Amino acid sequence: MLPDTPSRRLAAVVSLFVAPVLALLHLALSPPFPDDTAERLAGFADGPLPAVSAVAFTVMQVPMLVAFLAIGRLVLPGSPRLSAWGTALAVLGCFGHLVFGGLSMAYLVMANDEANRAVHAQLLSDIESSPVMLFALVGFAGTVLGQLLLSIALFRTRTGPVWVGPAMWAFLALEFFISNLTPWASYLAVVLLGASFWALADLVRRSPTTLDVDVRGAPAPSL
Repeated sequence: MLPDTPSRRLAAVVSLFVAPVLALLHLALSPPFPDDTAERLAGFADGPLPAVSAVAFTVMQVPMLVAFLAIGRLVLPGSPRLSAWGTALAVLGCFGHLVFGGLSMAYLVMANDEANRAVHAQLLSDIESSPVMLFALVGFAGTVLGQLLLSIALFRTRTGPVWVGPAMWAFLALEFFISNLTPWASYLAVVLLGASFWALADLVRRSPTTLDVDVRGAPAPSL
């Protein structure tokens, strides 16, 4: 994803705008997550909102992936190593979260089979103690490390507003660490993510494309 053509730039702008919206939708509609698997399945079956939350989380991984590719491209000229490693780890994190999102969709099917909920609860316990959950760890580690490296690159190269990098650091701390202490941390984290991504979306929207300039910054030759 190189946001240097009109179509790619449009994809980057839309993804940077949509990803935080889907994150907020997932958070606002997410059911409680108790330790007991039977209670958790019952929460998934409590109306249509948990299903919307699960779908939003799964779908969100696509614009998040495109957004990370776009951010990596933005910082590539000034910080190629951080761009390469940050983008690779962040994309890996999206794939890990995508697998976890697929499991959430399976949980919805289990939850709606009320007659066999006890069996499904035991199956859910078995799944959560299996190597499949390594994908959840990949999603967590990839997203945290990848976004950390990209945000450092944004700050070092002064790409976009200077506050974007620190705002993304605060998002990581709130979402992946402090949110275990208070649920409001997740909402503040999404606000910071939205502010950061939307500022970068505006930067990409105003950036020139290869139709405007060539790779050396000179006016592109007319065709």
